[in-house]
Amino acid sequence: MSKIHPENRFNLKSKLASECPQFFEVFLVFLKLGLTSFGGPIAHIGYYRRELVERRAWLSDQAFADLVSLCHFLPGPASSQTGMAIGYHRGGPAGAVAAFIAFTSPSAIIMAVCALAAQAINNHGDFTLLRGLELVAIAVVAQAVWGMQANLCADWPRRVIAVLAFIGLLIYPTPPSFASQISVILLGALLGGLFLDTNHGAGHLAKKSNPEQKSDHGLRTPSRKAGLVAAILTIGVLILAFGSWTGVAAQLAGIAQAGALVFGGGHVVLPLLESTTSTWIDRDLFFAGYGAAQALPGPLFSFAAYIGMLADWPPSPLFALLCLGAIFIPGFLLLFAALPFWNRLSLWRPARASMAGVNAAVVGLLAAALIDPLWVSSVHTPVDVLITLAAFILLKKSLIPTWGVVLAVALVCVIRAI
Repeated sequence: MSKIHPENRFNLKSKLASECPQFFEVFLVFLKLGLTSFGGPIAHIGYYRRELVERRAWLSDQAFADLVSLCHFLPGPASSQTGMAIGYHRGGPAGAVAAFIAFTSPSAIIMAVCALAAQAINNHGDFTLLRGLELVAIAVVAQAVWGMQANLCADWPRRVIAVLAFIGLLIYPTPPSFASQISVILLGALLGGLFLDTNHGAGHLAKKSNPEQKSDHGLRTPSRKAGLVAAILTIGVLILAFGSWTGVAAQLAGIAQAGALVFGGGHVVLPLLESTTSTWIDRDLFFAGYGAAQALPGPLFSFAAYIGMLADWPPSPLFALLCLGAIFIPGFLLLFAALPFWNRLSLWRPARASMAGVNAAVVGLLAAALIDPLWVSSVHTPVDVLITLAAFILLKKSLIPTWGVVLAVALVCVIRAI
């Protein structure tokens, strides 16, 4: 058995000692963000910048902007990916883990409790509160479509891609299957690569970084060897996720597929998860949970904990934890595979154009989900229409916070029932 050289042992201890305080520092900072970051993925980026760039100066404004661009370029939960990358920059691999656990745990725990409450309400046959949460979900998705089309479909070629995706999913036998949604995403990538102007097709990427400027601003990233290992693991996870499984393995694989295909924003996970879980979770409970998730801080992907708690009865916290891991792992592995090569990746124009096409297609995908299944299954009366429209206006005008809209609509539905 080989022995560790005393000098190497000393260096290892010194490294652990130096990173230990950083681990707790990263954990506490991201725990604060996980408890206070309301408003969804785009708002999270603003919280990060204020806390980590302006107040703590962990990284420069340019490095932060480039990192945000990379995470929006990749599939997966962009705000959580950004947080993990900053955690890695501050505290190495342990810092990345600390950032993820601290930022995700509060919302995941609350969503698991919400699942128990929703199931109890459903068992007693009182759907008033659940109906209110479903109407909130419609308003939130409508607001997301409105904002995303302005940012991701800024020119006519991308608008055409979004419209083609929207029409294709609506004329497809309802409800659209997961395969049809994947087909729309792949079609968007193909059309983007063929027809989009690569100088402008990158959307927010082209605005936030100069393609001719080096993007490394002292940001700590994994080595290229580690990046290649992460790339191999990503391929392995995707092969497993898209394999043929049954039972619990099939459920976890479906959630991993949804996490791997989220482009353009966290709200895109809604139609992907809905089609994946439609056979093992009641649709009303699904949309009610998605509406409740809008009132919580932290990542929207924590919704997977809600799904995991409802997947079986009695509920299993372990399965909820597995679902949470399944939805996050593909995006995180892809992030660490891309980080060592992010400068070259951002300069690769065909990739930027294809991703711009994908982002345009997911706008159409989300718009189609807004119609079916959300509107079709949740809006039944003129009063439902008025409540949904009022919630949308409140959200769009930012008159009150998102969590306030959720509580207000739920209260209105309860009063209406009484």
